[in-house]
Amino acid sequence: MLTIYGMSDSGNCYKPRLLLAKLGRPFRHVEVNSVSGETRTAGYLAKNPNGKVPLLELEDGRLLAESNAILLFLADGTRFVPSDAYARALVHQWMFFEQYSHEPFVAVRRALLKYPERAAQATPERMQALLEGGSRALAVMEGQLAATPFIAGETMSVADIALFAYTQDAAFAGYDMDRFPAVTGWLDRVAADPGHVPLGWVP
Repeated sequence: MLTIYGMSDSGNCYKPRLLLAKLGRPFRHVEVNSVSGETRTAGYLAKNPNGKVPLLELEDGRLLAESNAILLFLADGTRFVPSDAYARALVHQWMFFEQYSHEPFVAVRRALLKYPERAAQATPERMQALLEGGSRALAVMEGQLAATPFIAGETMSVADIALFAYTQDAAFAGYDMDRFPAVTGWLDRVAADPGHVPLGWVP
């Protein structure tokens, strides 16, 4: 059986769990809390020297880190990855966007508000910069989702799963979602897709 090491309340760790739920594939969840230092133990570092979650362990013991790499591996050959090369490249484009233009702002602002251990890092200047950066990313998504029902086109893909993970908590992180009605409608469409499970769900 597949094993996913991760935090149940982490958006990055939620991504592969959500995909596997939609695919109906069984897996084992092993809770590893990066906030409390569990990813820095010798045992975990032997599996992932980068000391981060999520981490996928295959049935044969092979390991794969980085949430979006895990998504692409698990979704290969399914409805979530287009067969057409250009359509597939657009999916990759939005997954890179998620990691470089969205996650560093929306996810970080969420974390600073969610985890008391990080409160000292939430200076007014930093929180404002994160708010502005995340709002820019949401505006880019708004433009795309005003034109297409899903982020890379007409059908749902792993790019939607990647971006859904933290966008669903953008309001909690302080972003004014009334400014982004197309994004809000897209969140509803992703949640309505068969097999959907909420953040925090584990098997």
